[in-house]
Amino acid sequence: MLTFTLRRLLVAIPTLLFISLIIFLLVDLAPGSPLSDIPLTVPPDVRQRMIEALGADQPVFVRYLLWLRQFFWVEPAYLLDGWLGTSLAEGEQRILSWQSRSPVFTVIGQRLPQTLTVIGTAYLLGVAIALPIGIYSAYRQYSMFDQFGTLFAMIGFSVPTFFSGTLFIIIFAVWLGWFPTKYDTQLSVTDWATFVEQLRQMALPVMTLGLANAAVISRYMRSSMLDNMTQDYVRTARAKGMPERTVVLKHVLRNSMIPVVTVIALGIPSIFGGAIITENLFGVNGIGAALIGAINASDLPMVQTLAFIFAVLIVAFNLIADVLYGLLDPRIRYD
Repeated sequence: MLTFTLRRLLVAIPTLLFISLIIFLLVDLAPGSPLSDIPLTVPPDVRQRMIEALGADQPVFVRYLLWLRQFFWVEPAYLLDGWLGTSLAEGEQRILSWQSRSPVFTVIGQRLPQTLTVIGTAYLLGVAIALPIGIYSAYRQYSMFDQFGTLFAMIGFSVPTFFSGTLFIIIFAVWLGWFPTKYDTQLSVTDWATFVEQLRQMALPVMTLGLANAAVISRYMRSSMLDNMTQDYVRTARAKGMPERTVVLKHVLRNSMIPVVTVIALGIPSIFGGAIITENLFGVNGIGAALIGAINASDLPMVQTLAFIFAVLIVAFNLIADVLYGLLDPRIRYD
């Protein structure tokens, strides 16, 4: 297992370098730039100083190397600068956002807690709902519970989040008045009243994303359980007189979790990447909203950094999923 993990880590390094180059070139060479918004009436010397201040006067490959060097050796520490309030020594080079003229990782650090709070809660809630539904639907195949679970999954899977989110706002915020329509980014939890208010304003975006996540994962869970419940080892376990609870929850569930782990692990990076549609719909000032704002403002460093962070998370959680396979199924050997 250790050899396999180290080998995958070594392979991940050139993979991430190649991905970073592709991301940088695609974003950098795309049409649109803050430089195109500079009025023609601006004197040439002022225009040149503006270009130099953005670092856009360097060749593409030089800018890529500077971006990559700062990303790996300096910038990750600035995530704490925005999140935990710490600061580093002055004068160190940073990746500056063209839109805010602030370090990119400082902006990300300020937005990340809101994204993790809302999107992370929705994902955990979706997984917690999906696994029991998928397990029991497979065990009671074609029962009323299975039919209801199938209907729930089809609705959650087929209805886009912008429609379900808008519908939740109309029903629960406008008609019933149970929850606020927008997420208050300035709210800080200091007592029980503010904690309850935080839960109220999180309810609608969490419901919207939780429904979509639960629908997908429950279908994978049900399908995997049904595939394993017809295997010979299940009939053998029952023939030996094992309790049905042990057969289902110990033997069938453990093997059924292998493909589901892949789905769950590959969905975790979306927590950090934010839900662009849902965050903008409910006014959550998170990573997704930052990405949309950066795209609209042609803030290339912000777009490049967010895209590369997302790529790193996907590679990392792919590796975590592969390691978990060996823990779930002892028959899997990597050495």
